[in-house]
Amino acid sequence: MQVRVDTPGGAYPIHIAAGRLDELAHSIPDDATAVALVTNDTVSALYGTRARAALAASGKPVHVIELPDGEGHKTWETLNRIFDALLVAQLDRKAVLVALGGGVVGDVCGFAAACYMRGVRFVQAPTTLLAQVDSSVGGKTAINHPLGKNMIGAFYQPLAVEIDTDVLATLPPREVSAGLAEVIKYGMIADAPFFDWCEAHAQALRALDPEAVRHAIRRSCEIKARVVSRDERDVGLRAILNFGHTFGHAIESGLGYGQWLHGEAVGCGMVMAAELSVRACGLDAAVVERIRSLVAAIGCPVRAPDLGVDRWLDLMRVDKKVEGRVIRYVLLPALGRADVQGVDDDLVRPLLASGRLIEGR
Repeated sequence: MQVRVDTPGGAYPIHIAAGRLDELAHSIPDDATAVALVTNDTVSALYGTRARAALAASGKPVHVIELPDGEGHKTWETLNRIFDALLVAQLDRKAVLVALGGGVVGDVCGFAAACYMRGVRFVQAPTTLLAQVDSSVGGKTAINHPLGKNMIGAFYQPLAVEIDTDVLATLPPREVSAGLAEVIKYGMIADAPFFDWCEAHAQALRALDPEAVRHAIRRSCEIKARVVSRDERDVGLRAILNFGHTFGHAIESGLGYGQWLHGEAVGCGMVMAAELSVRACGLDAAVVERIRSLVAAIGCPVRAPDLGVDRWLDLMRVDKKVEGRVIRYVLLPALGRADVQGVDDDLVRPLLASGRLIEGR
């Protein structure tokens, strides 16, 4: 199964299949001089030997760069560990980096590829559901800053995205739920019938039913590829992919990176954004309840931590969609349609004090 991404920064395939990890050598160009396999200690223990053997079939020397696991390590220090390893190994501009892991590995490895020698090629081999349907596709690479998530990075497209659906079998249930938050997002913003399908198959998806998972990954990648192809650099349409993320990133920053998984924060953030959509652009309240129910059904929280109203607003102002200190939110005029608009803080404050949305209120 293949989905194509076409952008000014590069056109590439997304391959989706069981056992795709064993085919990684096919994504290494003939003129590559070496391969750097960038992974973390958790994924390395599970799939590092297998991935290294697959890449060695390309006939290129393979260097393994193992990073610590977790969102808290999406930092300058981790980025420099990659640069140090590349320089010690004396890899040149024709080396290819391969990101084997979840969104943190993919983002940091991609950013390293964008910067090393002003740009070397890289391949995404995502091992979490969230990375397979979201972060590995579209060329967004970044590290976090203490003051904001993904605030330092680059747009840099991979050579290919290699999605092996078999690796999802080793994901903890919490990681599966976090990935499903990004799956159901695509139905909310761009495909109401897909949202209906997700409602009907929520339990099959949580159980990682192979047929359901393949369909969910394919459809999610198709929607993201279509959006990214029309707006590679996030200056217009692509912003709709951040539905729920303004609230979600505030949760992650406010609690400390890693306390909630990214998908958990986004799932809760989508409920909050849906509630705001009722007030700001007339979304039917019945749709909000469907969204709340589906977020809960996939296993994500639907009530946010109590960060304090002013703290919430301060955190959300550290967002790439902010213009002139006005926070711009991705909202839903209707299920399957998304728009971006500035919303006055006075309309948001009641939500941030609501017992329906905030724990302990």
